[in-house]
Order: sequence, then C-alpha cells, then structure tokens
Amino acid sequence: MLQTLRLLAILEGISYLLLFGFSMPLKYWANIREPNIYIGYIHGFLFIAFIILAYVFCRQQQWGMKTYFKFFLASLLPYGTFYMEQNYLRNKDPN
Repeated sequence: MLQTLRLLAILEGISYLLLFGFSMPLKYWANIREPNIYIGYIHGFLFIAFIILAYVFCRQQQWGMKTYFKFFLASLLPYGTFYMEQNYLRNKDPN
C-alpha cells in the first residue's frame, strides 16, 4: 500500500500542476476549454483516491488524525503531495 500511495501522491501532484499551470491558462486566456475538462476529471479522481488512501494508510500505520490532516492539507497546496511523499512516505516516519 505504501508504494501505491507514493505513486498516487506523485500523480496527484502532477495533475494539480497540469490543471493550474497548463489547462486553466488555456481555458481563460486562449478560450480552449477541452484540456481543462479532461485534466480536471483526472485530477478529481486522483485527489479523491489520494485522500481516501491516505486515510486508510494513516489508520494502518496508527499515525493519528494530525498526520492525516497534514496529508489532506498537502493535497490542497501546489507541491504539497511531493513534500509529503518525500518527507513522510519515503521515510515512513510521521514526526
């Protein structure tokens, strides 16, 4: 499950950056809406999957809600999931 969560954290972070750095500028500056729709769906799926899997993983590791809240906040911030993957999931130490 650890490897899956690490991969999901990276993919969710990439989709977040693609959404805000690529498809939203196309939508609002160039009036091209199609990439935003597809990248938005992919990002939404990855976001929900990351949140659910992070909750299950934190429960499995008995890390507590404070660490889960860090995962949740990281999913809302650009580069946040990359930070969590590097500092929490690679080392697997919540403190």
